Order: sequence, then C-alpha cells, then structure tokens
Amino acid sequence: MAGIKDLARLVRELEDQMVVCMRCGMCQAVCPLYAETGREADVARGKLALLEGLSKEMFRDPRGVSERLHRCLLCGSCAANCPSGVKVLDIFLKARAILAGYMGLSPVKKLILRGMLANPAFFDKVTEWGAKFQDLFTQPANEMLGTSCARFMSPLLGDRHIKPFAARPFHADVPNMDTAPGSSGIKAAFFVGCLIDKIFPSVAQATLKVLRAHGVGIYLPDNQACCGIPAASSGDMTAFKKLVRHNLERFPFERFDVLITSCATCTFTIRKVWPVLFSEDGADLLARVRGLSEKTMDIHEFLIRRLGLSPPMATPDSNAVAVTYHDPCHLKKSLGVFREPRQLLQANPRIRLVEMAQSDWCCGLGGSFSLEHYDLSSQVGRRKRDMVVATGTRVLATACPACMLQFYDRLSQAGDTVHVRHVVEIYAESLKT
Repeated sequence: MAGIKDLARLVRELEDQMVVCMRCGMCQAVCPLYAETGREADVARGKLALLEGLSKEMFRDPRGVSERLHRCLLCGSCAANCPSGVKVLDIFLKARAILAGYMGLSPVKKLILRGMLANPAFFDKVTEWGAKFQDLFTQPANEMLGTSCARFMSPLLGDRHIKPFAARPFHADVPNMDTAPGSSGIKAAFFVGCLIDKIFPSVAQATLKVLRAHGVGIYLPDNQACCGIPAASSGDMTAFKKLVRHNLERFPFERFDVLITSCATCTFTIRKVWPVLFSEDGADLLARVRGLSEKTMDIHEFLIRRLGLSPPMATPDSNAVAVTYHDPCHLKKSLGVFREPRQLLQANPRIRLVEMAQSDWCCGLGGSFSLEHYDLSSQVGRRKRDMVVATGTRVLATACPACMLQFYDRLSQAGDTVHVRHVVEIYAESLKT
C-alpha cells in the first residue's frame, strides 16, 4: 500500500486537473466503448464525475471505483476531441495509481508485472520457453493468417485467435548494434518493444533496413525492457518505475540524436506517460526521463519530419495490391502522426492505398482491457473489422503491433484472409538496398 502522503498528493493533482471539464458530452460522441454499451459510466465525463469524489469513494467502495475506472480503452479519443483540453489519460492513469496504491495489486498482477515484466532477462526466458512449447497448447486457427487458438479450454486464451510467438525473437538474431552515422549524419537509438521483439521480429528487421538505407547510425542496446505501459495502466508504479529506470540505463540519451520506435504505444508511453508519472521523483531522474522523452519519435514521423524525406507518390503498378490503413489511437490522437505512414505507403508502387471509413476508430484492444473485458474488446473490434472488409482490400496496414494482434484475432475469427502488415515492412520493400 502506498504512503498516505503520496496518495493525498495525487488526489490533489487530480482535483486540479478535473476542474477543467465542462461536462459538455463531446467525449460521448467519440468513445468507442460508449458506442457499444450506451452507458454514461463508460464515457470520460461519467468517469470524471466519479473521480470528483475519489478521496471519499476510495475509502467507501474502492473496488467498485476501480472496476468502473478500468472499463476504459485508454485510446485517447475523448482527450483528442475535448474542447476544454482535459488531460483525460493523465487523470485516469494517476487515478489508477491511487487506487492500486490504496488497495494493492492482486497476486496474479504482482506475478505478471513485478515477477516477470519488470525483470527483462527472466521475461525473455519465459517467452522463449513459451515459443518452444506453444504447439502443445495451441493449434492452427486460420492457416492463411498464421493464427492459432487454444488446443484445450484455457482461462487465459479463451476463444482468442492469437499470433503465436516467433520461433526466434529479434534480440536472439540481433542482440545489439552500434554503428556510426552515414549520409544522414544522424544516430538513432532503436527501442524495439515487447511485441515486435517476440511476435513480429520482421518489423524490427524492416526498421533496421530502412534506417541503414537512409544512412542513419544505429544504437541498439541489449537487454531492453518493456516500455512500462502494462504496469502504468494497472496502476503499478513500483513495476513501472523499475522498468523506466532500467531503460534509462540502457539508453543514455547523450549517445544518440533520437530514439525511434516502430510501436505507436511505446512511442506514446515514453513521450507522454513517462514525464507525467515521474513528476515527483527527483530533479536528476526527471531530467533524464525528459531528456529521453524529448528525443523519442515514431519511425514514420522520424523519416518524414526529421530526415526530411519526401518520397514521391508512386504510380501503382497494374498488378498493385489494394491496401487500407488503420490509424493507431496513440499515434494519431495522442501524437498527431497520421500523414506520414500514408506517405510511406504510397511510395511503394506495388500497393494502391484505399482509405477506409473512420480509419482512426479504435480497434478495441486497449492492452490489458482486452484481457479483463474480452467481450467488450471483441465488440469494438468487430465494428472495426467490418470497416476493413468493406474496403475490399487484401492487406491491412497499421503502425502498432498491438493493433496488429487485435486485427489478427478479429479477421481470423470471421474466417477472413485479409493480411495484416506494418507500414515499415511495406515501405522497406520499396527500397533497393
């Protein structure tokens, strides 16, 4: 349990932030969860009203408050459309930290977050074992998409169609790298992220290919850790801060010009979440957090804005494959990056971009939300899957591995054969080197 002084401080911070909300209801129109449930309690406005009395409700019914607060995808749709500029994600993350600090974590969350995730070397070993023995517990679900489902009744997998662990994680093939800048004169650190490392290593390989092709020096340290968003979204500040400190050691920001990721959620977490949740951790540590945060960029943003690439829009070949693009919530709504991935897609003459309706509507994964509320996550995901299929395209491109997981599940469950790819993979194929 957190100290009462820390809890009181966080409550005061929330009170100062929440007074900005005018209860206008704009969040209602854009909330993907409300669109499925129609419940006021699922909208940001409803949750903010609940949090106004947090200091009292926390003692009266902490479990009830926590359950309602965790019924949120943390997609940022409400914040992106709020006319008052309410920092909804900051408020919700702090509120979850308050409640977790007061109530404590469940034994299962402690095991996962503090026992495994916060110990990178051990986490790597566990997932490597999982890759070796996963065929004992899973079976093919959709061979075209390469998905699997549980072989036996599983409380963890349930009815999900999952993308299995890669036979070899990216870090096993490329443990580290430190190359000098080439023609660009820029040296970039590469933060890989858990899902890309362990499930989509081809995305990491494509990222390296793109950086090399544009003369960018690469700093890739070994023993990287999770960005910390699973811990932060669960309110576990102990695991979160341990992961951030570990990554600060692996990425001394004086050694490179920019830190890039190919994961929208990792970029959002390092850029936006780290400075907010480290606001009271000492000037020296906060300076290091901010130093790394300010250097962090999404790979697409880096290529277009920092390198200054202006790839010409290629004329699609006669046999070009139709591709549609999904805007990850954290990338567009929280970081304002949406033109750049499209520019890179359209640089490949072998694809023809077809826009879908509501390309920035949430896919419904929400990280741990999908684990705790799979039925709701699936409902939101089915709506998004219908938007994809309506385009008639053969390939869905996006810029976040978490979104990729959700689409694999939804498309596979429906028996579709729309392939899911990362934008950087498609762009890398257009390069000659």
